[in-house]
Order: sequence, then structure tokens, then C-alpha cells
Amino acid sequence: MVPQWPAPAGVRAFCSERDGGVSEPPYDTLNLGDHVGDDAAAVGENRRRYAAGLGARPVFLQQVHGQGVVRLAADTPDMTQADACWTTEPGVACTMMVADCLPVLLADARGRVVGAAHCGWRGLAGGVLEALWAQMATVAGQPQGMLAWLGPCIGPQAFEVGAEVRQAFVAHDAASADLFRPHADGKFFADLPALARRRLGALGLQVIHGNDGSRAWCTVSNPSRFFSHRRDRLSGRFAASVWRT
Repeated sequence: MVPQWPAPAGVRAFCSERDGGVSEPPYDTLNLGDHVGDDAAAVGENRRRYAAGLGARPVFLQQVHGQGVVRLAADTPDMTQADACWTTEPGVACTMMVADCLPVLLADARGRVVGAAHCGWRGLAGGVLEALWAQMATVAGQPQGMLAWLGPCIGPQAFEVGAEVRQAFVAHDAASADLFRPHADGKFFADLPALARRRLGALGLQVIHGNDGSRAWCTVSNPSRFFSHRRDRLSGRFAASVWRT
């Protein structure tokens, strides 16, 4: 999947799907996660194919559903612990692995800096986008000059959460209560991409593309295209990347 957004010349982005790799079921076929029980050699070959397709070096982080941010350099090692990253280095791809959480890609409209964030509900509610923007702003300047693209994630028709998740967002933004649809037994269906759009909008980012919460973007609803931990429990990971050429 090539993101459809008005990125400047010199900025590229890509989001993988399930096809194109060598992993056997239930990780079939382009599983990029090395922590889910898949054969290590298969994951290594999948990552090699992914990097070759990008024409850049994807940095695969150790994501922990937190708010940690790292600035990537050419020699930043894989497994650096963070849930968001950014760089000004050409050829280094800010990369987020997901299987229901929301990948968010950012780019400066002048092509000077790019970044990515892993937005599960914990990271999003905890401020991972705000933490990423605080660092990127040192290069990008005003948020009005930033572009955002939201990748596939669990959709609002499938993301069942408890009252504590709703409260975590409402405590920060009372109007976000509208993005939780009541469900049985005190549960709610949460609209994760809409929640991310609100957080980005509050930061001043005005140009947001990609996931609109429709079923076509839902990882759970599209098993032939996307991995989903919520759907399958034992699942691979796909990735979204953004980089400067």
C-alpha cells in the first residue's frame, strides 16, 4: 500500500500487507515481527524483501506501547526501545510494526524531517503523538507545515474496550467521549483513527490523510490483507514506513 498524501519530493512512504513473504501459516506470508513465534530465518528474509522494496533501511524498534521517542541515525540498531521515531537522515526509514494498533506517519511539507508513531490506545492516550511532535518541532517548526497519514488498524466496528479506556481519553479531552459507542455490559466500541485525528488536530496538524475509520481500513475485517492480533491471537506483523530519499 502506497500512502496517498501530498508528500513533498524526496519523501517516500509505504505500508506492507500480508502478501510477498516466505512465512508459513499462521504468519503467512510477509510477517515482519521477530517476537511472535515465527521462524527467525523466514522473518529475516521477509525483512530483507521489505527493505529491498523500500530502497531504504527500515529500523525495526522494540515497541512497548509506551511514549518513548528516538531520533534515528544511520547506525541506530534494530531493537532500540521506543514507540515513535523521527529522522532527518536520508535512506533511514522510520518504521512501525502493527497488527491492530494504528501506525501514524508524519512528514514536513518541505521534506526536512519525517517521523512515525505506534498508536495503540495506551500510547495514544499517554501522549506518544505529543512526545513525537515535541521533538520533530525542533526541525519542522510550525505544525501547520506537517502532513500526517494514518495506516490500517482495528476499526470502530471491532475495537471493543472497557470503561477505563474511554476514561483515559475523556480525562484529556471531554469531547472524545463521542468517539466511544456504547456496547453491552459496560463496553464500548472505540474509533481509534478518529481519536488519533483529534490528538493531531489539537497539536495544530491540519493535513491528515489515510484511515477514515471505514471497513476497508480495518485489520480485523480484512484477513486476506492484514494481520490482526485481536482476530487471530497468533499473528504476524505488517509495517508502515516513511523516509527521506
